[in-house]
Amino acid sequence: MTTEPNSSSIAVIVVNFGTANLAIAAVESVLAREHGDRIIEVHLVDNASPGNDASDFLRIHQERSWGERVTLWLETENHGFGRGNNVVIDRLAHRSDPPDYVFLLNPDAALENEALVILADKLDASPEIGAVGAGISLPSGKPVAAAFRFPSAIREFVQAVNFGPLTRLMSTSLVPLPADHPEGAVDWVAGAAVMFRMSILRAEKGFDPDFFLYYEEVELMHRIRRAGYQIHYVPRARVQHAEGASTDEKSQRQERRGRPAYWYRSWMLYYVKTRGQRGAILAGLAWIAGALINIPLSILRGKGPIMPKNFLKDFPRLVMLPLLMGKIDV
Repeated sequence: MTTEPNSSSIAVIVVNFGTANLAIAAVESVLAREHGDRIIEVHLVDNASPGNDASDFLRIHQERSWGERVTLWLETENHGFGRGNNVVIDRLAHRSDPPDYVFLLNPDAALENEALVILADKLDASPEIGAVGAGISLPSGKPVAAAFRFPSAIREFVQAVNFGPLTRLMSTSLVPLPADHPEGAVDWVAGAAVMFRMSILRAEKGFDPDFFLYYEEVELMHRIRRAGYQIHYVPRARVQHAEGASTDEKSQRQERRGRPAYWYRSWMLYYVKTRGQRGAILAGLAWIAGALINIPLSILRGKGPIMPKNFLKDFPRLVMLPLLMGKIDV
């Protein structure tokens, strides 16, 4: 592996679905920064947004304000997150002059500082690192978890039980790392603001197209780690994220909500691809066991259970039954 020069180029990709105003703000947060001597190109993918997101907002804004500074990709189907990014990644990989790095920015996120320079500098200096993630805060300024451990059966169990003494005893068995986690190597970082080496994305063929939404970035970073590269969290690079605005799935949401079928499928795919069918079954049983323990604990504490709404109906039907019957369809 060799270290890229300081004038390394960066392709920024924003994938939008139904949040044109936020996506425009995300793109403009990139255009407004200096980026040092980095060569920056910006790509905005519209995943066949409903209504007039593409034609009335993005296309007009691109023509009137951005010009050649932004390449607009108007797709005719909703590819989801990973495949939406792959639309651009695949094209970049086949160019004669591909960028050195690719930075993925959620449409509901915006740069707060020269994050691209900070992240690129980290990759320039450390050829053993394959991807770097920025620190993320809410619009209120509150920092949120942006660095994580890989999910596992024991972590599913501890999270599902949601019992303070157990959580404190097994704090290293939690997936999210603290919001104030220091800079350094981690298992994976938030896909809302992450920079990859283009050479690695090319070698790994980008995101796994079997995923529609959720867990695709975790699986990709699992492959990158398996290929011998490190993933680093770099909180000096700052990004503001209106968490979940583009998907209506917010981790800070207090009320219980059901999970869409594609979320459960992505959960299952992640475990099958990283731990095999038996590992996926074990993780599923661990989640169910933890959820069943959480029910009486929640009653005793006068609180509702932490599991998603309809979990005990949806999870066995959408995850455990296909796993046990071997009908995973991957």
